[in-house]
Amino acid sequence: MSRSPGAAVGGQAVIEGVMMRSPTGWAVAVRRPDGVIEAEGHDLPRLSSRSRLAKIPFLRGITVLIESLSLGFKALSWSAQKSGEEEEELKRWQVWVTMIVGVVFALGLLVVIPVLSANWLKQFFDDSSIAFVIMDGIFRIVVLVGYIALIARSDDIQRVFQYHGAEHKTIHAYEAGDRLTIEEIQKFSPRHPRCGTSFLVIVGLVAFFVFLVLAPLALVWQVVARIVLIPVVAGAAYELLKAGASSQWLSWANRPGIWLQKITTKEPSDDMVEVAIASLLTALTEEEADDLIALGGIPEDVLNAESTRVEPSNG
Repeated sequence: MSRSPGAAVGGQAVIEGVMMRSPTGWAVAVRRPDGVIEAEGHDLPRLSSRSRLAKIPFLRGITVLIESLSLGFKALSWSAQKSGEEEEELKRWQVWVTMIVGVVFALGLLVVIPVLSANWLKQFFDDSSIAFVIMDGIFRIVVLVGYIALIARSDDIQRVFQYHGAEHKTIHAYEAGDRLTIEEIQKFSPRHPRCGTSFLVIVGLVAFFVFLVLAPLALVWQVVARIVLIPVVAGAAYELLKAGASSQWLSWANRPGIWLQKITTKEPSDDMVEVAIASLLTALTEEEADDLIALGGIPEDVLNAESTRVEPSNG
């Protein structure tokens, strides 16, 4: 029996592991070099679990974006340390600096470069404002797909994409109400309509129509508007992504993202799926995890995983 929409979970692939986010908590699990699965669970931050903004349409998309960036970098830092890629976990200020650098890089890649490229080409189209926006959108898509295709050539990134597939398959099985066995999970697709890849594509589509209205602005204001309006675009894209995942007539909005996931997700091995299961069980409440374990079929490596729960600090 499928689970209710309120039971929806999300996540992301990390280094040799998976981060999962449930309605009540989040967790990250990795397979260490010694072969043991280690998982760490946390309560959700105040921003999403107790903020009224998280319940208001459009504004909730902004809170989810901020939270996803924060949790994602924390999970990546933890996974790098546990998988042996880093000697020690990053401090909080280091996480924030890394996150800011990442955001600046993304803005340069997906905002500044497309705008400057489109502005240069505009001279060949009689300085048409409409042509400028169209070329800007095309450049943004080309840069995004090109960047993903370029990093996909790395063997390490290919493993991350496999863990990405393991995350999606496990979420599919959980939301369908199936037992969390390797056999059941591996039957599902490695692609998921609520994936962050789909979100990026929808952001591009929403941005195109928003910026079409701003076409007459000068170049400097075009750049400023694209940065300032990111929360607006992200909020609208989140609502479209959410609606597209549950509405048949809006499902078209998710199709480009599903196509792009053919690059960003790969078929996972069974041991990768085990890590995704461990992450999901740790992200859920103890009662929910016990209910799933009681159904049987949970792999031994998952049951023997070293799982801890980090209590929230009072500060």
